Amino acid sequence: MKWQGRRQSGNVDDRRGMSKGKLAAGGGIVVTLVVLALNFFGGETGQQLAPIVEQLGNSQSVQNTEQRELTAEEKKMGDFMATVLADTEDVWSEVFAENNLGNYEKPTMVLFTDAVSTGCGNASSATGPFYCPADHKLYMDLAFFDELQTRFGAKGGDFAIAYVTAHEIGHHVQTLLGTSQQVTKLQQQNRSEANSLSVALELQADFYAGVFAHYDKEYLDAGDIDEALSAANAVGDDAIQKRMQGHVVPDSFTHGTSEQRKKWFMKGYNTGDIRQGDTFSEILN
Repeated sequence: MKWQGRRQSGNVDDRRGMSKGKLAAGGGIVVTLVVLALNFFGGETGQQLAPIVEQLGNSQSVQNTEQRELTAEEKKMGDFMATVLADTEDVWSEVFAENNLGNYEKPTMVLFTDAVSTGCGNASSATGPFYCPADHKLYMDLAFFDELQTRFGAKGGDFAIAYVTAHEIGHHVQTLLGTSQQVTKLQQQNRSEANSLSVALELQADFYAGVFAHYDKEYLDAGDIDEALSAANAVGDDAIQKRMQGHVVPDSFTHGTSEQRKKWFMKGYNTGDIRQGDTFSEILN
């Protein structure tokens, strides 16, 4: 991705130098495994994330140490994330204007290490990247991207990171448009369809990530889309369940299969048309 020397967003809250603390007693490995199984990456919608984060927050607290100087590599990564965020701001401001959706409200990106306090409660890095609808912020522990490669088999690369970021921004778009709130209401009314509704919401966020890539084409390098697809493939429900437990349980899916995630990302990328992101009709029928 061509990012160096370009505009960086001012809406980045970099807490990495002060986030060396851990979540105090409570939860342990059992909670970590549950979070990984249900939310990697994806509890970020608020529907799945908020209850888990609140549970963690009830029994654990974030303890920060003194602030330290970031390394040169950390600073470079921070510049990259700020550039990607700036691109999402430009793209979604344009998409909202083109579709008469009003002004796009820019979210804040919080970069942290190990643990973080959010509007949804306290969370650990085990949650993976997530979006909190309560404070309109996305939270990123950048160590996740190393694990995405080493543990989950993704190719890596800068646009894999951009894809994950754009997916989280997709949840912000869903919150601004009222989609997330409607899904929460429907999940409460019909528990039997709660997982299917979650899958549709997640796939729509992947579609929105594809829309972002469509509008950001001028900054993409050869191979960037393959990096995004590799990341999408790695975090499909079926891929994660097979790695973690050796078998797949489709009824427990909350984010969609690897093929579904890739399909909806590519639909967004190929069309660039926000009106074609009705994942709900396909998943619920």
